[in-house]
Amino acid sequence: MSTFRALLIFLALAIPAVVFGQAGVLIPIGPPPLPVYEQPICPADGYLWTPGYWAYDESISDYYWVEGAWVLAPKEGFLWTPGYWVWRDGGFFFNDGYWGQEVGFYGGVNYGFGYFGEGYGGGRWDHGHFFYNRSVNNVNISINHNVYNTAIENHNENRVSFNGGTGGIAAHANAQQEAVARERHLAPVAAQNEHAQAARANPETRASVNHGRPGTGPTTLPVGYNDRQTAAPQQAAEASKSPMNGGETQPRSEVPTGPSNSTTPRAVVHPNDLSPIARPAPVNSGDAKADKKYEQQQDELIARQTQERQQLQVKQDTEHQQKMNDAQTQKLEQKHQQQTQVLVQKHTIQQQSLQARQPQPRAAEPRARN
Repeated sequence: MSTFRALLIFLALAIPAVVFGQAGVLIPIGPPPLPVYEQPICPADGYLWTPGYWAYDESISDYYWVEGAWVLAPKEGFLWTPGYWVWRDGGFFFNDGYWGQEVGFYGGVNYGFGYFGEGYGGGRWDHGHFFYNRSVNNVNISINHNVYNTAIENHNENRVSFNGGTGGIAAHANAQQEAVARERHLAPVAAQNEHAQAARANPETRASVNHGRPGTGPTTLPVGYNDRQTAAPQQAAEASKSPMNGGETQPRSEVPTGPSNSTTPRAVVHPNDLSPIARPAPVNSGDAKADKKYEQQQDELIARQTQERQQLQVKQDTEHQQKMNDAQTQKLEQKHQQQTQVLVQKHTIQQQSLQARQPQPRAAEPRARN
């Protein structure tokens, strides 16, 4: 099985990006204009913004909107090239996006947030970390410390969502972009495909329903964390599959717990709605010194995260003391929910990162032969 999986990975890396997205049909009518929407806060280091786009469902002959989302890059140093619609041979055809070490041609479409029609001005990789350009990204510097601020002149103000044809963007790939297209790339990760399938299943995303103006609240929770885990985090995830886990260490969860007979999960709006951070079971790797150090790190992390919850709760309580009408209150609650979700994501990643460094049991020493 491992040999088969290795072969699949090799083939994925060996297929040029120009092959991705070649299976499809020509659509006689072009996609609607791109809507204007707000970008949610970046959850953690290593997540890249993948802009929203119009996809097409052949089964219902309708376009549907796939919201933008923060996605964990599948490999360090990789960037996202968005897909785009192009007019050719009497119809519209979609070229899928891909991951690679450089951003290629995406039809000159202005997706915003650094993707202004050519290249990417939203950030860059440096020594294994992604640095975010705050001028075009929604970044909380208390979460992401790798930031810089460089203004980008955006001369592309239109919302046209396709290249070529009547009313389309008249842009062509230059020599460098054509060279990038011939490089080896990675297709969209599984989480991105699942994100698109979820949008397809939602009737409200369809252009015939929203008349080309979908809800403009992009995904607040990032997608794709499990698409780039090392062996240690994978082992940690496997340990959490069973609710009781056979007495082994479990990763801490910030998902709220409700009564066992509840059919509707409790809405999480404020930090006080979260269940307390549970301390994992003691570690027994056989190395007492390493185990004690790890448990001290657990205690420090729990204390720091609990304090951050309390600080956010106090801040939100203060904002609730202001006089507001119903509409303002609803907007404030949405803001608080997003803040809480971002904090949950930050803490979950910190917890998983620490658990990946959990001391492992020592290998049994071979017995001496007589």
